[in-house]
Amino acid sequence: MIVPVILAGGSGTRLWPFSRHLYPKQLMPLVDSRTMLQGTVQRLSGLEGIADPIVICNEDHRFLVAEQLRAIDVQPASIILEPAGRNTAPAVAVAAIKALSSDPDALLIILPADHHLKNIEAFHEAIRIGVQFARDQYLVTFGIVPDYPHTGYGYIQTGRKLPAKSGSSEALEMKRFVEKPDAAKAREYVDSGTYLWNSGMFVFEASVVLSELDKFAPRIVESCREACARGLNDLDFFRLDARAFQACPEDSIDYAVMEKTSMGAVVPLDAGWNDLGSWEALWSIRQKDANDNVTVGDVLIQDVRNCYIHSTGRLIAALGIEDHVIVETSDAVLVSPRSRAADVKALVDRLKKDDRQEALVHKKVYRPWGSFESINAESRFQVKRLTIKPGAMISLQMHHHRAEHWVVVRGTALVTKGNEQFLLREDESTYIPLGVDHRLENPGRIPLELIEVQTGSYLGEDDIVRHDDVYGRKEER
Repeated sequence: MIVPVILAGGSGTRLWPFSRHLYPKQLMPLVDSRTMLQGTVQRLSGLEGIADPIVICNEDHRFLVAEQLRAIDVQPASIILEPAGRNTAPAVAVAAIKALSSDPDALLIILPADHHLKNIEAFHEAIRIGVQFARDQYLVTFGIVPDYPHTGYGYIQTGRKLPAKSGSSEALEMKRFVEKPDAAKAREYVDSGTYLWNSGMFVFEASVVLSELDKFAPRIVESCREACARGLNDLDFFRLDARAFQACPEDSIDYAVMEKTSMGAVVPLDAGWNDLGSWEALWSIRQKDANDNVTVGDVLIQDVRNCYIHSTGRLIAALGIEDHVIVETSDAVLVSPRSRAADVKALVDRLKKDDRQEALVHKKVYRPWGSFESINAESRFQVKRLTIKPGAMISLQMHHHRAEHWVVVRGTALVTKGNEQFLLREDESTYIPLGVDHRLENPGRIPLELIEVQTGSYLGEDDIVRHDDVYGRKEER
């Protein structure tokens, strides 16, 4: 059994203001209509012997991940929830432990959820070669054939050719990993012809990588075994034990194992790979006009060259600029030279330090039942647009500090208010007084859309007393 392991954690801060803590880049459609997660899973279509994937993600993203997989008719073997980020070595350890619990011969394909590949056929061929070497007990990584001296990637130095025992394929000896170089060193690496970019993708048998982890990082394996043993199934998810996993050392699989093992092999991959880690990276892969501009959305330009300009709603008009990134969302605008766009992480750190919500969420917030979007907010009132998916419902709840007025603009709502239950249709409304138990449900076949007006002394999302929730949540609406 070949088990894809999709690493879907992380916050992608260098793609702010699109990517945010509660809605990161891997869950967004950055290249085409599919999200990065969906594209990663579907990239494996056509390979033989591929099992249902294991997806590892942040607990805050669990419902978005599940919904996106359902949208492409993928039933994961498991969606594993990390209570805290601990880098890739613990994630690989957990995946290996879970896979071995059902198949002692399981082979893992480790894939980050935020990569872009143009040549899927070349990717499949590299996977086939990697599987051969993994079955020969190698720990295989994929090295990207560099097309220029990039200073934002780590490199892998390769050595002699390694013939596969079970076939005619060849891989390369993995000599050493090196950190992101300066420009001169990157040029030296590329010119030598013996260095490849470190992709962060791997193929190995679960038992082999777990044995090597146990040899070089036993505390990681011990913590992960305990976190799995004490973990709980929760709806469609597997929730790792928080206390055990938080005690796990934080380390990457590169540092923990690959730099130390004598069993490493590298399969070169030339498939138009990009990790989409910055606006510069996104500019490099998108279709450009005659002046090398990428424009998305409502954009008007004149005498503009080499720019990436993206509007999600409002018109962006640009005149006489070069080599810039301009990105507009409903609550933030980023303007930066393309050469500095990767430094946006420093701005996000400042936003977090100042407790600015723009670092965490968009105005549109996703929930398992649908979404809500803030339209206007002042000191004692707030207006939101709610969208409830067919068959979905919010929790049965009450508020200590606010009352709510609901107006249906599309669809039909089944409303629970105290001991009453009734239907609301388009252009009908109801008032939910402070302290009254209430629930909103969509019994129809089309999305339910309504305007919610909140009034009261405190309007925070944490003013919820939840009595019942079909999604098993405790923290949000």
